[in-house]
Amino acid sequence: MSLIKTIELPEFGDGRGDLVSIEECRNIPFAIKRVYCLYNLGSHPRGMHAHRNLIQLAFCVHGSCRFVLDDGNKRESVVLSRPTEGLLIGNLVWREMHDFSDDCVIMVLASEHYDESDYIRDYENFLEASVEVK
Repeated sequence: MSLIKTIELPEFGDGRGDLVSIEECRNIPFAIKRVYCLYNLGSHPRGMHAHRNLIQLAFCVHGSCRFVLDDGNKRESVVLSRPTEGLLIGNLVWREMHDFSDDCVIMVLASEHYDESDYIRDYENFLEASVEVK
């Protein structure tokens, strides 16, 4: 079974431009409690953590980047490059972001408010937590 779960976000357009629509509990499977953007990313990897409970939908509003997802047993990679393709990232999934285009802007929708205690920032601790759940 693949770790990569993408959601095609509805796109509407006419001669004036295009629009992407995101509706909580409709085309994404959770209520949105936090939204944030990453930009001016340079060449340094981002992420490098997992969450105990948080679920996220990430998509590139502009540009592209590569996500690496790891559930403790399997690692998979996907490139996001369209604002209509969202990457659903479940809880207890290690996530890394790499290979940002110069114009990359990533928007993330989160199921929970920021809570530092929900983060697992050490990979070995993540592996232990993922084994406990399985």
